[in-house]
Amino acid sequence: MSNLLTKEEADLCLDILEKNYPDAKCELVHVTPFELLVATILSAQCTDIRVNKVTSEIFKTYNKPEDFANMDIKKLENLIRECGLFRNKAKNIKASSKVILEDYAGKVPNTINELMKLPGVGKKTANVVASNCFGVPAIAVDTHVFRVSNRIGFVDEKNVSDTEKALQKIIDKDRWTKAHHIFIFHGRRTCTARNPKCEVCSVNEICKYYGEK
Repeated sequence: MSNLLTKEEADLCLDILEKNYPDAKCELVHVTPFELLVATILSAQCTDIRVNKVTSEIFKTYNKPEDFANMDIKKLENLIRECGLFRNKAKNIKASSKVILEDYAGKVPNTINELMKLPGVGKKTANVVASNCFGVPAIAVDTHVFRVSNRIGFVDEKNVSDTEKALQKIIDKDRWTKAHHIFIFHGRRTCTARNPKCEVCSVNEICKYYGEK
């Protein structure tokens, strides 16, 4: 049995999942591109729920690049401590804020390549911000997207970078951003890391993992 879905199966799978999760969207609460950038940096190895709890307080007072660029690093560390890896995240948020002010007139850059020039901003974070704030088609591969897409059989890859490239080939470009959100919703609600709910999954007849159990 092939480990990969055909293009037709992949399209059908996305159709079904899209009907299941019509509200699939970015779950990091934000108002501006800068707020999403900060929230996405904080989300590394941290749940969206915890990030939203922290940022709901921070953003009441500090929500612009100049707020963080001028902030004492220890103060910033304390504000984001609950999100884990707080020293590195604080350093990157402060440094990125300075670059945005100095090189981009205080506005978050709107392309993936420019976003990746910001300190601590990798491809995943750039994809999240560019796709959600600026309408750039992108598939940000986080732990859920990686697990779900490889498990179902959209791709069969060993790392995040190759998974993103393979997903871009099998999924139509105008569905990239939506597919990213759908995979995350499915991964959190049904296709969990441990004990996935295969018996009640709406795409189990298409899923390669379920078919080989």
